[in-house]
Amino acid sequence: MFTNDRRQEERTGRYGTSRLQYLQELVTQFQSTTCEESKEKIVANLANFAYDPYNYTYLRQLNVVELFLDCITEPNEKLVEFGLGGICNCCPDPANAAIVTQCGGIPLVIQCLSSPVRNTVNYAIGSLYYLCNTSNMEEIIKPEVVDVMKRYAAAEAANVSFSNLAKAFLDKHVSKNEL
Repeated sequence: MFTNDRRQEERTGRYGTSRLQYLQELVTQFQSTTCEESKEKIVANLANFAYDPYNYTYLRQLNVVELFLDCITEPNEKLVEFGLGGICNCCPDPANAAIVTQCGGIPLVIQCLSSPVRNTVNYAIGSLYYLCNTSNMEEIIKPEVVDVMKRYAAAEAANVSFSNLAKAFLDKHVSKNEL
């Protein structure tokens, strides 16, 4: 369920931790820990907050979108998965999508299309669906990306999720002549 100010106040109470403070604590924990498992849990937690538009301003204020991008450059597949999940959750918002684009995130997301982790591939397709617009279409709608999307779209028997997401991407962003 999406949050609003009234609901947030009801959930935290008069003396509870504000959402901004809680997210700041998570970011600080992520930055200070050296334990990979702790980092994974923190990024997964942040990615869960990234689905709610109520949190978008806080995530931008705390540079969490950039943190997600940093995670998808890591060798740890769980950090990549959860970081890309966070990007996928927050990039339907144009301001968050702009951060991903401005920080060079599109090539990073495209690389994740070939991940061995199913969730990572799902998040990559979903992220590209939301990131693609008239200003960056040339960067995303490249022959190699369209070919991968066509293969995923045709692989309905192997993975319905990949197929459905790839079909939605192709339907929205690739002209019928290119298919």
